[in-house]
Amino acid sequence: MGLIFLRTTIIFIALLAVMRLMGKRQIGEMQPFEFVITLLIAELACIPMADISIPLLYGITSIVTIFFLHQLLLFLDLKCKPFKAIVGGKPSVVINKNGIDISQLKKNHLDLSDLIESMRSAGFFSLDDVAYALYESSGQFAAMPREDSKKENKVSLPVVIVDDGKYNEQNLSLTKTGRPYFEQILRDQKVRSVRNVFVLTVDGTGKIYMQCRGEHYRSFRVQLPEESAW
Repeated sequence: MGLIFLRTTIIFIALLAVMRLMGKRQIGEMQPFEFVITLLIAELACIPMADISIPLLYGITSIVTIFFLHQLLLFLDLKCKPFKAIVGGKPSVVINKNGIDISQLKKNHLDLSDLIESMRSAGFFSLDDVAYALYESSGQFAAMPREDSKKENKVSLPVVIVDDGKYNEQNLSLTKTGRPYFEQILRDQKVRSVRNVFVLTVDGTGKIYMQCRGEHYRSFRVQLPEESAW
């Protein structure tokens, strides 16, 4: 027991020293290669702690080797811009002046619900509140508000009615509307089929945000049924 305690203490001190030397960015805003390195270090630290038949020096040597590889990659990351883009990735603009960039969402393995969740975390509850939005290479979400968004009176939370060409039955029930109601709206907007609609949201004032595939988003108001309230 005493040997395991001593080995664990030595590994802990070595890990603490290595993580401190890696700098604050390693802890707060990891790039993909830094995340991989962190996982490797954790795995390498567990092996000599759990198996006393493995010389402690092997574990420490492996950890120090990973540290030097990290420093090499970090140097290349800072000095070589093409290398930085290849290894660390680059920001993905998911909302622009035309609306949602569907191709960028799919490229990053995200869907509409992921985007809306990120927007809510950033303090934006309507898709047309944002002029531009992007995911940084570290995975963090950032958004720039539309200039006139704060002037509008927000009285209810927008809900998603159509998500990637399909109706959300739960939200149809919540808004006390139904498919026929929105089918008529689509016909009025010259949209042939709901399958062509990537997203359609509506708030309690009847404001609709709609974007069809390959088209600029549209924002307009409709008269909601009298019993519609949420």
